[in-house]
Amino acid sequence: MREDKNIVKEKFRKSRKQKKGIVISDKMNKTILVSETKRIKHKYYGKSIIKKKKYMAHDEKNISKNGDEVKIMETRPLSKNKCWRLISILKKSK
Repeated sequence: MREDKNIVKEKFRKSRKQKKGIVISDKMNKTILVSETKRIKHKYYGKSIIKKKKYMAHDEKNISKNGDEVKIMETRPLSKNKCWRLISILKKSK
């Protein structure tokens, strides 16, 4: 019975949004600032445009540093601006 609840919980968690980005600030306690970069084409002219978006994410153990490539997942609001949490570090910076 216990295992069934965990399986259902994992399926629910997989439905949440996930994003990849680069840590641009780790100066706050248990919080990182992640920048996501997207390349899209302009609808009319066809030129590729770079769009950037910043997300504040919860980093419980303060393990990520500036320049790390990380994966974040959507979660309940943890503060005024913070509704994402760190899942894993994909690539460490030098």
